Amino acid sequence: MRGSLAGRITLVCLAVAGVAVIVAGLVAARLIRTTADNALQASLAAQADVVASQLDETGIGNRLGVGKVADVVRGQGISVVVRRAGGQPIGDGVAVQAAGKLGLAADHSGRVTVAGSQYLVETRVVGPRGAAFALVLPARNAEATQRALVRNIALALGIGLGVAAFAGFVSGRLLGRPLRRAASAAGSLRAGRRDVRVPVQGPREVAEVAGSLNSLADALAVSEARQREFLLSVSHELRTPLTAVSGFAEAIADGVASGDDAVRAGQTIQREAARLSRLVEDLLELARLGADEFRLDIASLDLAALVRDCAEVWRLRCEREGVSLSVSGPSSPVFVPADARRLRQVVDGLAENALRVTPAGAPMVFSLSVSGTSGSLAVRDGGPGLAPEDYPVAFERGVLNARYRDRRPVGSGIGLALVHGLVTRMGGTLTAGPAPEGGAAFTLTFPLTPTTAPLPHP
Repeated sequence: MRGSLAGRITLVCLAVAGVAVIVAGLVAARLIRTTADNALQASLAAQADVVASQLDETGIGNRLGVGKVADVVRGQGISVVVRRAGGQPIGDGVAVQAAGKLGLAADHSGRVTVAGSQYLVETRVVGPRGAAFALVLPARNAEATQRALVRNIALALGIGLGVAAFAGFVSGRLLGRPLRRAASAAGSLRAGRRDVRVPVQGPREVAEVAGSLNSLADALAVSEARQREFLLSVSHELRTPLTAVSGFAEAIADGVASGDDAVRAGQTIQREAARLSRLVEDLLELARLGADEFRLDIASLDLAALVRDCAEVWRLRCEREGVSLSVSGPSSPVFVPADARRLRQVVDGLAENALRVTPAGAPMVFSLSVSGTSGSLAVRDGGPGLAPEDYPVAFERGVLNARYRDRRPVGSGIGLALVHGLVTRMGGTLTAGPAPEGGAAFTLTFPLTPTTAPLPHP
């Protein structure tokens, strides 16, 4: 099971403090040993200098003077070795060996080893005839001092380690509190609530998490509202053909419609069934657009030729509705990378959307242009157009259907979302805006293929 943030922060603080304590302890132990040795050696040297000055006054041959000096330093654990002029060193056997290793011929200061033990030694020459003495201190006295110092430092470092653990635990709890609130809010969002908000406070990173969670809640609320509107729009579009199919089917089944009436009823059922089929197909295509397995056959396509082919088909439909279709664009090929079948589906969808809202006598335009390294095809109409605030949301599912279905002929609410998704998947862009003819203009833009030279604007 994963540990809590507070626990992890506490462990991290303990680990960092532990490493710091170990490093500090090793360094401190080394410094303590060196400092203690130097301090004891300096203290022993100072005492040797004091003893030398005293013996200079009384003379090393004065037994009384030597005895007093020996009594003073012996109480501190220091052994005294004396060598009178022309004589042998006198003193404790181990101390004499230690002094002999360092030498009594001149003033010396150092550390020597005798029988596996270390000793600090200070030698001094006194008087003009070469008399000398040595002060010898066992190094274990220094080690005892070192151990006491190390114990004190270890105690201080242990207290510091405990403080670090407490500080890590408190910090973890304080840092984890806003994250726990964010986790609780996320759980509420998962349960379906959309009114939960997290206070944006604490460290910057935690505040960013809270702000992102609040933005997610807002986005989910907006998305679900749009989904509800979209479902309402689709339900409305499904209800109309289903009502016609059900009504005429009942008429045929009950024998009310017979002869020519039965034929007309069958034609109506067939037409509405085709409408339902197109709606279901559009829904499936829209659902597949976001999937990785959605296949596109991208190839170099002559956009000018595609516009001419579309114009031949749509000119007849426009004439039946009393709408004039005009086509403008360069006569030379305009090659763009696209899927021919899908691009034709896009143009047909935009044309159907434009023809639906264009009144008789008003124009509809296919306008092809080339600018720089891109080619653009605009499908414009002379219909009522859209409100300025509707153009930015024109390609969102069901939005225009919900806003205009009670005022003008509308589609299923998914056609523009579908063509926008297709154009985007093919690497192009689709934009909406007002048209010079008074209605709306939907412009799809693709980059020219590398083999196509930029053409002048027509």
